[in-house]
Amino acid sequence: MKTVIITGGASGLGLALAHEYAAQGYALCIADIQKEQGEVVVEELQSRGSDAFFFHLDVSNEDHWKELKEEALSHWNQVDVLINNAGVASASLLEDQSIKDWQWLLDINLTGVMLGCKTFLPLMKARDNGHIINTASMAGLLHAPCMTAYNVSKAGVVALSETLKVEVSSWNIGVSVVCPAFVQTNLTDSMRTTIPGVDKTVNRWMAQSSVTADDVAKAVFNGMEKGDFYILTHRKEKLFWWLKRVSPAVLLSLMGKTSGKQIRKIVEKGLGEKDAIF
Repeated sequence: MKTVIITGGASGLGLALAHEYAAQGYALCIADIQKEQGEVVVEELQSRGSDAFFFHLDVSNEDHWKELKEEALSHWNQVDVLINNAGVASASLLEDQSIKDWQWLLDINLTGVMLGCKTFLPLMKARDNGHIINTASMAGLLHAPCMTAYNVSKAGVVALSETLKVEVSSWNIGVSVVCPAFVQTNLTDSMRTTIPGVDKTVNRWMAQSSVTADDVAKAVFNGMEKGDFYILTHRKEKLFWWLKRVSPAVLLSLMGKTSGKQIRKIVEKGLGEKDAIF
């Protein structure tokens, strides 16, 4: 039986990934800072016949990762797939965001991914087998305004994944980076923002998305099976990424024209119910 560790697996996209990999016959570790919710998820998976256990993980804590490695090896004799999925969000203009919130987001979204890779790569190299999947975002490829820290963190995950892809090319280790756009999750529950009402706006956009967390989870599994590096799940944003690669100046000009005046209005008057900044 193959095994998978999913960080942030207690809710949102992580939960959808857990259900997808369980349906594919994987043994699972749900690693999450949400202990109570994570244990509920594991009980549900076990009731459906899955081999699953929970581990309380703060992804920014290196000691927690070391303990997770020991725990995983005590349950299984190998780790086949690591999905670095845990993440948080923020929305602020650069000058308005506190250094504390900036560091909080980078510690979870970027350092947490690095620690996961650093911890489990030696095991995979020793077996000459495995797959690492890092959840980034379209924000890591297309950088919308008022999301500086989030964009930087997710762009860092893309850069880390691209570097890792080359570094492990002599081993039988797959690397994928997932870049979804808006999907209905609980991301705004922990969002930190200095823009009043932005959480409601993001929730509305997520609810209107035609792509679900289950859709993304299926795309992740299928992409892993095919050996895809970039896993892009939203057609419109994929087209914008193509435009950025062909002519980045044109995309930046378009974004400036559509968002620049709107951002100034929001700064001076606040975010209205129908205002769009992304």
